[in-house]
Amino acid sequence: MALNADELAEISRLARREPQPHGAAIEALRAVQRRRGWISDETLGEVAQVLGMTADELDSVATFYNLIFRRPVGRHVVLVCDSVSCWIMGCDELRGGLETRLGIAPGQTTPDGRFTLLPIVCLGACDHAPALMIDGDLHGDLDPAKLDRLLEDYR
Repeated sequence: MALNADELAEISRLARREPQPHGAAIEALRAVQRRRGWISDETLGEVAQVLGMTADELDSVATFYNLIFRRPVGRHVVLVCDSVSCWIMGCDELRGGLETRLGIAPGQTTPDGRFTLLPIVCLGACDHAPALMIDGDLHGDLDPAKLDRLLEDYR
């Protein structure tokens, strides 16, 4: 699917704000991802052209930045922090509770397409460990018992 006029305009606007157009790579990818949910190979190639980059150069950026999704994800992306602080405070138990409740392993999406479960290195919420983020909403001081209520908010 080709980039639409709104996407092209936003990418161009972002590129003009930078001394070099490729400086807008992450923001351009994020802008397209907000509309489409993920970045396909075709879309990545088109964004690269607008920014004056090769697809390989932009793919290097996209795969380094772990919040650019290069394959389809669910309507709600659950990022489980596995930093040292969260690990000490029980992120393994929290992740296990999510796996059980959602019926998926990290990196998978529920059959109904509602949730994708992903690990993330750090959410910066060490004082509220263990923590997770759903759709940009940070949730801390969690335990498996709190998961049912939390997940219900995103159903």
